[in-house]
Amino acid sequence: MYTASKERYTTMEYDHCGNSGLMLPKVSLGLWHNFGDTANFENMRKLCFTAFDSGITQFDLANNYGPEPGSAEKNFGRILKEDLGVYRDELIITTKAGYEMWDGPYGNWGSRKYLLASLDQSLKRMGLDYVDIFYHHRMDPDTPLEETMGALDQIVKSGKALYAGLSNYDGETMKKACEILNDLRCPFIINQNSYNIFNRTIENNGLKKAARESGKGIISFSPLAQGMLTDKYLNGIPENSRAAKSTGHLQREQVTEEKISRIRQLNKLAKQRGQTLAEMALAWLLKDERVTSVLVGASSVAQLTDNLKALQNNVFSTEELQAIESILQ
Repeated sequence: MYTASKERYTTMEYDHCGNSGLMLPKVSLGLWHNFGDTANFENMRKLCFTAFDSGITQFDLANNYGPEPGSAEKNFGRILKEDLGVYRDELIITTKAGYEMWDGPYGNWGSRKYLLASLDQSLKRMGLDYVDIFYHHRMDPDTPLEETMGALDQIVKSGKALYAGLSNYDGETMKKACEILNDLRCPFIINQNSYNIFNRTIENNGLKKAARESGKGIISFSPLAQGMLTDKYLNGIPENSRAAKSTGHLQREQVTEEKISRIRQLNKLAKQRGQTLAEMALAWLLKDERVTSVLVGASSVAQLTDNLKALQNNVFSTEELQAIESILQ
């Protein structure tokens, strides 16, 4: 039987999520890649225990995380039932709906029917009465924003989620959604978007600026650019890497010689700072007061422990920040 470390709150840093009262750990655990049915269950347990013992209180899921879709929630639900559930009031558990989850016209996008049904399914898989944050996972061009936001509002007011969040939205759409949710008096507090040294989309699409102006938090997923901001690709594409696989979010053609050259230059800068490239990439996000938390998707306890070292040095000199930008040009 798992017993949490009594020292679990001594090293982690916590920040308010935007203007809300909710505090989130600076590093959170994402269950996107390593909690499906193809992964080792005992390793999942060890990852969750190490995370919580290190002060990581937030565990991030979505309805379709797997493989198979739903299996990450099911496996995390088992961990809650067998071990972590006694600490439920110390946990921030989040899930999402927006991508394809089941066949037919009602298992995708942002309709009221889909979102309400999906969360009910998620709660059942995890054995929970509520999640702390429920996100709409992506913008839906064919459903009125009022309908999608109305569904989030009902979910919160029914007690099935404590807060609402938006994922993969741009700045303009987020501002419109925020106005609707404000009128409904729904506690929308956070945006989840891909953000890292390589991917600056939220700087260019207005999301980062709009979040600051609206008093909303930002949580970054893919902070290591699907592994590119680690030492994995310093010498090309390893056989067992994500880029070597025909399926997945990182394709071989994305890891160009030019990109590998930049990775090597960033790695050299990280060494000068006394960090690994992964630590520096996480620290680059952690230095930004507008980023509430970063989601790491560790595949091993050793990897998670290494990621947490980024908290020890997230201060950059002006010269270091300029060096990073010059490498990217």
